[in-house]
Amino acid sequence: MFHMEQNDRQQFESTLAVSRETVEKLDAYACLLREWNEKFNLIAPSTVEHIWTRHFMDSAQLYNLIDNKDAVLADMGSGAGFPGMVLAIMGCPNVHLIESIGKKAQFLNEVVRQIAPHVVVHHDRVENIKDFKADIVTARAMSSLNDLFGLAHRILKPQGKCVFLKGRNAELELTESKKYWTFSLDKKPSVSDPSGVILTIGNLKNAGNRRPSRNRKR
Repeated sequence: MFHMEQNDRQQFESTLAVSRETVEKLDAYACLLREWNEKFNLIAPSTVEHIWTRHFMDSAQLYNLIDNKDAVLADMGSGAGFPGMVLAIMGCPNVHLIESIGKKAQFLNEVVRQIAPHVVVHHDRVENIKDFKADIVTARAMSSLNDLFGLAHRILKPQGKCVFLKGRNAELELTESKKYWTFSLDKKPSVSDPSGVILTIGNLKNAGNRRPSRNRKR
């Protein structure tokens, strides 16, 4: 396991130019994640040996796509902190993590306490967040684009952008979402997942059509 982790760490450092201080903070984050994962299963066991590539690099690649690093960033369904916590450690100063599951929110608060005191954790559902607007909304492997758009639209400033990590079904989801939303789109391939893509969404507006319910039964 040690050699695999070292190889992944080296791959992270060679792919993304980061400071020694950032790597040290990510090292501490990885230690906490492994420790807590033994009790709470925060990430899939199969990915524990590949934290640096599967989780850290996957998240950190979004950093260079954020033009205004001082922007208010909201990470929906943050889970174990991906991508939001990694972006905070990379240097984004105004990060809000939204996570409804108690054990995950508890873990995020511990990471905040030990590593990233400037991060704000919201232990709640996005639907319940009031009086808060973000310049940038991120999400990773949380839900379909239709649902992500519906949630992001609640907390996104009028000129704000969404930056989403999506997998092999991205094109299908984009086609479906265009029935209910209008938006500008920029696509970039993921550096951590050959089948993945990064979607930057701007000018998000409801097209006026009724979206299918998330809990709709066939």
